[in-house]
Amino acid sequence: MDIKICGLRTEETVAAALDGGASHIGFIFFPKSPRNIDPEEAGKLRKAARGRALAVAVTVDASDEFLGRIVDAMQPDILQVHGKETPERVRELKARFGLPVMKALSISAADDLDKVKPFIGVADRLLFDAKPPAGSQLPGGNGVSFDWTLLTALPADLDYLLSGGINASNIGSALRQAHPAGIDVSSGVEIAPGVKEPGLIADFFAAVRQAETQSGARV
Repeated sequence: MDIKICGLRTEETVAAALDGGASHIGFIFFPKSPRNIDPEEAGKLRKAARGRALAVAVTVDASDEFLGRIVDAMQPDILQVHGKETPERVRELKARFGLPVMKALSISAADDLDKVKPFIGVADRLLFDAKPPAGSQLPGGNGVSFDWTLLTALPADLDYLLSGGINASNIGSALRQAHPAGIDVSSGVEIAPGVKEPGLIADFFAAVRQAETQSGARV
């Protein structure tokens, strides 16, 4: 199962993610986020992941100019778009930058699944997050979850990452209820908004291994 640690900003937390066995590490380029990072700084941090994990650049309705700066400075393996991007925009970005694109979608009720189908076969991967609470300016990273059982209505072979309020204490429930191909965690390994803690990252990986063992699946 893929595990993405997102919103990284320091060498110590990147190392903790890689040492724990992360398949993906994520860097967020969104000024309103406490996890926002400069593209050039992300480029320095992502070097440690080469040959170990895929580096993901997370943006929200970013312009081509800003995305170009990110791609040049960071050299991501994947672009993740977490705004109001349409399937047409996803196609455009794939063609322009020659990179896989992961599209994040917000879920809170069964009818939110209707917006999934247009992206199937267009986005290289999907990510399902909880809808932000009222008043939040962040599309993700709010530390809230949704009813994961809703996702059982999707095609069984749909490749997606599950996100939203996941941490060491509830990862077992998340895996039992949604059966995702991957997990994305950000606020669940923080001691304050935007402040990752290496110990919490290690605890999260330990909890994942325990949950996988109990379910009979392989880590």
